[in-house]
Amino acid sequence: MFISVPATSANLGPGFDTLGLAVDLRNEIVIKPSSFLSVSTKGEGANNPKIKRNSLFLHIFKEQYRRLSGGKAPTFRFEFTNRIPISRGLGSSSAVIVSAITSAYVASGVKYNKRKILNTALRYEPHPDNITPAVMGGFNVACLEGDRVYSKKRRLPAYLRAVLVIPNRTISTNRSRHILPKHYSKEEMVYSLSRAAYMTALFMSESWELLRIASKDKIHQERRMRVMPELFEVQKLALENGALMSTLSGSGSTFFNLVYADDADKLANILSKHFPQFRVLIQGIDNIGVVGKF
Repeated sequence: MFISVPATSANLGPGFDTLGLAVDLRNEIVIKPSSFLSVSTKGEGANNPKIKRNSLFLHIFKEQYRRLSGGKAPTFRFEFTNRIPISRGLGSSSAVIVSAITSAYVASGVKYNKRKILNTALRYEPHPDNITPAVMGGFNVACLEGDRVYSKKRRLPAYLRAVLVIPNRTISTNRSRHILPKHYSKEEMVYSLSRAAYMTALFMSESWELLRIASKDKIHQERRMRVMPELFEVQKLALENGALMSTLSGSGSTFFNLVYADDADKLANILSKHFPQFRVLIQGIDNIGVVGKF
């Protein structure tokens, strides 16, 4: 059995808890029959005892497997290959949640569809901006109504790339949420709401050249970037050197830059030169989302 799930970049500037897209940087899980439950981990987090145990994955898998198989105890070997950086704003937690649920369906032999996976994931992650692209792939706009996610996907063309700037430090999601004010002015909300709506229209119509206007935000981005002031220079340099948009990925610390494929190497080289202490990756945009095969 094989499960694969992509990294994601959420918020995309003004689309707070609403907009997100999938990046072709994947965690993979091989599941094998076993007489007892066991785990091996390679890649990101393999040297971290807490991550190595994959406790979140196993908790969700066990819960969902028992639900789907009529209470049977799971006895499998899980072999994890992690490529999504942990606690860097690239949806590593959402990837764990989505892959655990998908794994439970595959291992139990119960037929699933992606909408089922997504709505089940909502029980473990109340914000749909990361879990939706992790499940669906592509660019997604999502909202909640009761206990369901309503979303619309747009496949993105192969001539786009993501240039990811991954700092050597994390920004805690919990800390970054506490940074945000409890109240916003009407002007701030209109500023960001108008751009979130405009950005959605630009993605749906493939009007890339206007994304630098639509990706501005007054809800969360600048407040979070102050925790790591170098990020302001990352954004400025990216927009001056070919980025169609440059936004804090999730709650950070990674910065997501959307570029034409022909401009990706140039931008990555410039960013690597100016920020040698950070990782810079060029990745494709993922249009597939989670994959589960028996």
